Amino acid sequence: MEKAIILAVDDNAVNLATIEQTLEDEYDVIPMIAGARAIKYLSRAQADLMLLDVQMPDMDGIQTLEEIRKLDNGQTLPVIFLTAANDEDVAQQGNRLGIVDYIVKPFDGADLKRRIRQVLEKRDGDVL
Repeated sequence: MEKAIILAVDDNAVNLATIEQTLEDEYDVIPMIAGARAIKYLSRAQADLMLLDVQMPDMDGIQTLEEIRKLDNGQTLPVIFLTAANDEDVAQQGNRLGIVDYIVKPFDGADLKRRIRQVLEKRDGDVL
């Protein structure tokens, strides 16, 4: 069975490495250090789910997701926000843009895997 592709977007290389190490046994993880790179990737390739840091320089997670939602394959892409700030306003903006979950960093690896699995199982269930 083919592994699901997880696009991980975070401006912190340590966070990206942690995400990769946590998920690499079960998923193909594509790390991106900036929102603009994720947009470029999604303009030419697919992902099954995106983990998106909210607080990034240049283009934050909300701006990144607004641009991704304009792409043909970005309109229904499941997105989980990852953020160090437990901010209700950010959660509301994310909900407006269709995020499926919101995880406060630092995250627990087992919890992250469980939440990703739930999202992908729900998505696959909707297809059948």
